[in-house]
Amino acid sequence: MALLLGIDTGGTYTDAVLYSEDRKPEPVVAKAKALTTRDDLAIGIDGAIGAVLTESGVDPASIALCSISTTLATNALVEGVRRRICLIFAGFDEADLHRSGLATTLGTDPVILIAGGFRATGEERAPLDLDALSSRIDAVKDGVEAFAVVTIFGGRNPAHEIAIRDLIRARCALPVTCGHDLSGELDGPRNALTCVLNARLIGTISALIASTEGALVARGIDVPLMIVRGDGSLVSAEFARERPIETILSGPAASLVGAAHLSGEQDAMISDIGGTTTDIAILRDGRPMLSETGATVGGHRTMIAAVAMTTHGLGGDSDVGVDDRAFHAALTLGPRKLVPVSLFALDEPDLVRRTLAAQGRSPRAAETDARFAIPTRLPRADGLRRIDHAVLDRIGTAPAALDALALTRLEASALTGLVSLGLVRIAGFTPSDAAHVLGLHDAWDSGTARDAADLLARRKDRKGNRLASDGEALSRMVVDTLIHRSAQVLLDTALDHDGIGALPAPLLDAALARKDGAARVDIGLALPLIGLGASASTYYPAIGEALGTTCLVPDHADVANAVGAVAGRVTLERAVRITSPTEGCFRAHLPDISQDFADLETAKDRTRAILDALLREDATVAGAGDVEIVFDYSESAPVVEGRPLFIEAVLTGRASGRPSLRRTH
Repeated sequence: MALLLGIDTGGTYTDAVLYSEDRKPEPVVAKAKALTTRDDLAIGIDGAIGAVLTESGVDPASIALCSISTTLATNALVEGVRRRICLIFAGFDEADLHRSGLATTLGTDPVILIAGGFRATGEERAPLDLDALSSRIDAVKDGVEAFAVVTIFGGRNPAHEIAIRDLIRARCALPVTCGHDLSGELDGPRNALTCVLNARLIGTISALIASTEGALVARGIDVPLMIVRGDGSLVSAEFARERPIETILSGPAASLVGAAHLSGEQDAMISDIGGTTTDIAILRDGRPMLSETGATVGGHRTMIAAVAMTTHGLGGDSDVGVDDRAFHAALTLGPRKLVPVSLFALDEPDLVRRTLAAQGRSPRAAETDARFAIPTRLPRADGLRRIDHAVLDRIGTAPAALDALALTRLEASALTGLVSLGLVRIAGFTPSDAAHVLGLHDAWDSGTARDAADLLARRKDRKGNRLASDGEALSRMVVDTLIHRSAQVLLDTALDHDGIGALPAPLLDAALARKDGAARVDIGLALPLIGLGASASTYYPAIGEALGTTCLVPDHADVANAVGAVAGRVTLERAVRITSPTEGCFRAHLPDISQDFADLETAKDRTRAILDALLREDATVAGAGDVEIVFDYSESAPVVEGRPLFIEAVLTGRASGRPSLRRTH
């Protein structure tokens, strides 16, 4: 019996499962959890692996494959965490930086605008001055962590992107992402946005891979390592290192695959609640629906193929705040993730008890009550302002209560920026803490959760009234808000899927309240709801009731991502466009170079043979065993004056296969 080890590294927990395809109807042999250790992922990963081995009692040598899914890339985009990179933008101008949200995403990161690139037909638009580019690369290379390279129509002819990539590699050891490696689409700014995000995520995913490899070696597990991509397919760790952007929505995609395996449902709405996000998608005919326009995460619309999923900054560890716009007691949740204060208290009990006791003696509530700043181990990034350094110096090397830091308004704003850079984390009251107060969870310090809830209950609404009578009432408000917000986003997602659009907020609230007045407002989900995540059983029965649908929380819903990590297949796709720049010439825009043919049939046959070879090579690198390849051909040839006018053809090849397994002994 071949055992497969599935691991999911989330924002709060790292899950591990041992899974056997031959063990029906219960393929999950064992499961375990460990806290994700953000500063050193290896600790949490090794803890989860060790726990599942202890739980199962199996010999590590019997494991044939390890596959991981992660929400780290998704969380980084949702939370706005960024690493400093440089974009080399060839053939574009300043105005192009302000399309597709590119300038906003770049922020203060350096950009090198240079002449170069190609025309839509693949001919060189302007020569590339590599000598001039060399000095500009040297000027920025010490202040960035990676480069992104995009040339105009690089998907039609990648020669300049390849030349720039080779120049960067000759001058420094930093990672380089080229636009043509990620997408062949022609929207340059959006391609650049995708490329920039990929460059920023390389460090995050490389650290995850290295941590997992180290943990496996330490446990004597010598197996292929795979990673789930955003469309639910698997690729090798080597493949993912170069293209980490494809792992955005990795965790959510794995959860969909896991949900299908665990529930047996063919058509359903799936909602996966984690510490940072709630991820919503639709299952049709047992398969997750894919986005036709590319993954959108954290407001970034990329060109990456992924499950059609809506990701909201709403989870068990969401920041609980006071809604200052409401005229009555109301709360906000997220999108920022906090370290739950009841979890933080396990590491810093003296600091937390002393701080909460002092704040409880104060006659006035403050926004900083039950909040702490936690410095991370990341080195200070280049480009920090004087005020950023001042705040970091104030915090020092150990956690500190926010009120003790006595930050000015400007310094508090700077702290928010430091959190987005991953240099500081904030601990505070979250729905997970509220669940501890109400006795729904008991894994962490419930006493601290109650004390923090009592402090938050003293906060005032716009009318000057307390938010709640006590911490228990406040915690019930938090849980009810999470249930209501979850039902809202689920219904919004379903309406958007149906092409209806969002309902006005008062109408939506009336529908979810299910209380009739003079009018009856009745709306809900037509599909069953599958709730996933460690806290799904806590919240989702009530969410399903609010939406008037059947709610299923399957066995092992708490580790569905880890199950999905080992249940998928390697699936890769390449597409080649064939154009006709002049009569009697058919140009195939191949991945590395364009080739011209005298007739369309020859172009198709030759392109198909090249694609077949490339896909088999890709699939091998991606870790597939036996590979199956299918082709799809589409042609644009409108009839003009009674004759077809060839515009363009697209030949798409898809390679698929289960991962290669190490032979067990």
